[in-house]
Amino acid sequence: MFLIWLLPGHFAVNYDVCLMTKIQKMSLDYHFKVEQESGSSMHAFFGFNGTAGVWRVSAISEAGGWKDRTTVEDMDLAVRASLKGWEFLYVGDIRVKSELPSTLKAYRHQQHRWTCGAANLFRKMGPAIVRSKGVSVWKKFHLLYSFFFVRRVIAPILTFLFYCIVIPLSVMVPEVSIPIWGMFYIPTAITIMNAIRNPWSIHLIPIWILFENVMSMHRMGAALTGLLETMYVDEWVVTEKVGDQVKDKLEVPLLTPVKPTECVERIYVPELVVAFYLLLCASYDFVLGAGRYYLYIFLQAFAFLVLGFGFVGTTAPCSCP
Repeated sequence: MFLIWLLPGHFAVNYDVCLMTKIQKMSLDYHFKVEQESGSSMHAFFGFNGTAGVWRVSAISEAGGWKDRTTVEDMDLAVRASLKGWEFLYVGDIRVKSELPSTLKAYRHQQHRWTCGAANLFRKMGPAIVRSKGVSVWKKFHLLYSFFFVRRVIAPILTFLFYCIVIPLSVMVPEVSIPIWGMFYIPTAITIMNAIRNPWSIHLIPIWILFENVMSMHRMGAALTGLLETMYVDEWVVTEKVGDQVKDKLEVPLLTPVKPTECVERIYVPELVVAFYLLLCASYDFVLGAGRYYLYIFLQAFAFLVLGFGFVGTTAPCSCP
């Protein structure tokens, strides 16, 4: 079929505002320049991000129109259009400005919406993908297994449970032996793939790993919410953009320097609970255990503490009275 949309490359105007936006840029660069560009060059399916796309009206109509049954209506439309035979094109040499969420609260809302919506779309569209006529078995397998099941459901759940629960707990059970491929090879491969696209940010890779492990807890909850369709499955919170790219041009700053501890909204109890658990496991491994993982667990605990107290991103005025 004919081209469905032209998807330009994105340029984050505020990627250097704080460490959190730099980490986001690393992940998004890999997403756009590796996942989407490779999918475009191979005429394979890749998701539509909902921004700066040029669609054919006939493609939208044939796919069944725009639907609001999930919080990822852009991905929903892209999957349905792909099943109708439409092909996609990523145009990376056209740059479109965008803004990354620079507050932790906004970033958490964004990740919840993306992860929950994708898992819920998998639940809703799984049977339709299987029953689709004129679609190859390979394409159905790619959509169901690779695009949805592994990346949208298994990845966030496995990341949190394995690297933040199982590995720390294993230090208290000497009989448990973790395969070296699970502990080192897979994370190393993922890290190298991101580092290749961001060689100038290679020094941030360790921080990126710790940050992504913390966020995996939030994404796991969102994935289970979408998959099980619990009460918050349709929660839609617009990602707050604070205009970091123009703040120097305004007489009144858009961001008020408020310390995170001055507002209870900036304290995230689940992260603090996991941090306490990790500190216990690391201390046990250091004092009574084999001393294999305590350094990693201490670093991961510190990352949970930092995010738990809201010391990430820029700070904005809270709504506390």
